[in-house]
Amino acid sequence: MRRWLLPLLVVALACLLPTASAETYRISGMATYGDNTAVVLQNIEVQCLPGDADCYQYRGSTTLLDAYGTYTLVLEVEEEDDGTEILLTLRGEQFPHTLDLDTFRNTSDGRMTQFIMLDQTPASSGAFGGAGCCLLLFGLVFLSTLMRTISGLATPKGRMAFQGYKEPNRHDCPDCGESIAQHNLVKHLIFGHDYDPMDAGEAAGKVMRKSWSTEEE
Repeated sequence: MRRWLLPLLVVALACLLPTASAETYRISGMATYGDNTAVVLQNIEVQCLPGDADCYQYRGSTTLLDAYGTYTLVLEVEEEDDGTEILLTLRGEQFPHTLDLDTFRNTSDGRMTQFIMLDQTPASSGAFGGAGCCLLLFGLVFLSTLMRTISGLATPKGRMAFQGYKEPNRHDCPDCGESIAQHNLVKHLIFGHDYDPMDAGEAAGKVMRKSWSTEEE
């Protein structure tokens, strides 16, 4: 009889003691920057006030904002946690939330609503910044080319170059030193200095070879 007495007492005491059961507590809402644009794909993390032991079990719980800036944070709470204050932390800013089980149990959709608005504004995107720099560089190059074109068209030589005319190469005559267009050098030697056509061609070739060797150097 005594062997059964102790187990029966343990069972009776277990039935008399209150049992604690966890309850799923949901917090939902939307997070925005100071300019009302949505905060997307960022973590919301639970932090606690210094020295708040009741909050410590929820510290580090996280949820991820979706592509529209909405979130749902799920916590497993117990009756004695009612009234505990937690801090919803996003991008270094903190927003207090008090666990209110009575209000939560009476919500129609089974969740507490808390909207988060940051004081900060979104940082400029690196991609847009790079695109802006490229556009600025393109604009400067375009303006530089346009100014050079306008400056060139202001002179007769520039207008001829714009129409496709290319200034011929010029060489100094080996006899008189006059600057002669390359295609007229042989004619100049024949009619200006009475060169034989063969000698004129040879002399013109020597002059042009000198200029080519200078250009190669």
